[in-house]
Amino acid sequence: MITVSEEAKQHALQLIKDENRPIDSFIRVGVEGGGCSGLSYKLEFDNVMKEGDQAFEDKGIKIVVDRKSFLYLVGTELQYTGGLNGKGFVFNNPNASRTCGCGESFSV
Repeated sequence: MITVSEEAKQHALQLIKDENRPIDSFIRVGVEGGGCSGLSYKLEFDNVMKEGDQAFEDKGIKIVVDRKSFLYLVGTELQYTGGLNGKGFVFNNPNASRTCGCGESFSV
C-alpha cells in the first residue's frame, strides 16, 4: 500500500482544484530509470486507469501505481515539505537503500 500524509493530501486537493482537474483525478506514482541514484520517482495527475494498475486510497486521495513500480514503492508514504531546500511532494520510501541529496532519485 502507498499512503499519503495529511499535508500531502491538502496540497494535492488544492492542486486538483487550482488546475481545474476532473473530479475523478488521482495521483499516478511511478518509478523510472535515471537520476543520480539509479531510479527516479514520477508523480502526476491522471484520470485514466491502465491495464495492470493498482489503486489505493488513503485519507480520501486515490493513488495509482503500475505493477512494476509498485515493487519499488510498497510501504511508501507520499509527503509534502515546505523546508529550506524547496517545497513539494517527497517520498518516504522504506525500500530505498540510498537516496540522492535532492530526494528525487533512489536505489534499492
